[in-house]
Amino acid sequence: MTLAERLRRALEAAPAHDTVLLTGDHHDLDLAATETLLAAAVLVPITDRPQPGVILTQRTNTLRRHPGQVAFPGGRIDPGDDGPIAAALREAEEEIALPPNQVTIIGQADQYRTVTGYDVTPVIGVVPPDLVLVASEAEVAHVFEVPLTFILDPANHLQASIDWQGRQRHYYEILWADRRIWGATAAMIVNLSRRLQWNG
Repeated sequence: MTLAERLRRALEAAPAHDTVLLTGDHHDLDLAATETLLAAAVLVPITDRPQPGVILTQRTNTLRRHPGQVAFPGGRIDPGDDGPIAAALREAEEEIALPPNQVTIIGQADQYRTVTGYDVTPVIGVVPPDLVLVASEAEVAHVFEVPLTFILDPANHLQASIDWQGRQRHYYEILWADRRIWGATAAMIVNLSRRLQWNG
């Protein structure tokens, strides 16, 4: 069975009845359920190699939102985009020069609401290994890959908290080499781990 087939079956399978998915930052920030959120999408590019990896970016320190943070390539869904998949592919091409025709789309994962006002749809795709990716200087400082088994291992999902705007915010973080993956990106990874039940 190919990696794409394995991922597709895992994504389409119903999660266990006791699976708890993270819906957004609002769980401890009291975001109003009726708040207007901007639709966004990210691509979760998984490399098709014997030991698959996940491609992530580190944002530049000059960006107004989330400078220096680790993220999936992605952004707002523009009016000209034909839904989350088209937006995720467009953003990945703009940010890291990932050709859309090199991505085998697996499907969409669970949406996640961010405290910054976005309703984010993760789009899972399989890409060939060792593509030459070029970071957009304006947005991306580094492009790197983390082993899929590491990033989906619940033992690597560390719970943490921070005082933010006068209250305590709880979040997950994943530490890989000298990278710190946290916030919405880590939460979406936790959801993928819980949904896919990946065992390598």
